[in-house]
Amino acid sequence: MKDKRILYVSSEVVPYLPENETANMSFEVARKMHNNGAQTRIFMPRFGVINERRHQLHEVIRLSGMNLIINDMDMPLIIKVASIPKERMQVYFIDNEEYFKRKALYTDEEGNLFPDNDERAIFFAKGVVETVKKLNWAPDIIHVHGWMASLLPLYLREYYKNDPLFAESKIVTSIYNNDFKGSLGEEMITKIKFDSISEEKLKSLTKANHTNLLKIAIENSDAVIKGSEKLPKEILEHIESSETPVLEYQPVDDFTEAYSDFYLTKVL
Repeated sequence: MKDKRILYVSSEVVPYLPENETANMSFEVARKMHNNGAQTRIFMPRFGVINERRHQLHEVIRLSGMNLIINDMDMPLIIKVASIPKERMQVYFIDNEEYFKRKALYTDEEGNLFPDNDERAIFFAKGVVETVKKLNWAPDIIHVHGWMASLLPLYLREYYKNDPLFAESKIVTSIYNNDFKGSLGEEMITKIKFDSISEEKLKSLTKANHTNLLKIAIENSDAVIKGSEKLPKEILEHIESSETPVLEYQPVDDFTEAYSDFYLTKVL
């Protein structure tokens, strides 16, 4: 993997958020590829539960300061960065006070999904791309983890399809069994269509539930990795029908060779 540029974009990453399959794997894959000579960068949302002082996050003024238009609203983009101790790896945090300051990830105290999770996902996808553009860092591979990052492949394929920085980038999506109950709301398609993304590209998102968000990511990816040992039948069928290269589930303690080979022979 020497000198390959790999952008890891994840809803959750340890050590900044509690351990789960998505958070662990998105960190471990980046760490292993980094140790194998790849140039890696990790992006995640700056959720309010992240302790900025403990993890030494600091704002990057030269990257912050732009506004992203989300459903006809100007939303300030703030970029923060931290280094993972001992790994010499940088993590970039996409931040906006209105979307991410709250002390919870996706749901309120009663377990109800936040009504603006749809806008948070759109903001995260656009924020990642705009920040990478400011860095002028063209990734060979963009590896997506977690449902809040699931709109990134769609936005790269449609909204940013003419951007030369990503012309050669290949998109890989890891699919995890990290379901949420309910939907992100009936307005999500309308908000995405505001960015001139056609309804034809959003057929799978007629209902903005977890399964359909993953379907949209699969449809716009160059390759798929089964991140969980067990996945819903509907998702497995969608992966199969996509006819993209697929890597079967690999346990977290023994995946490095399989992932490296998959990147080099099936993706690039």
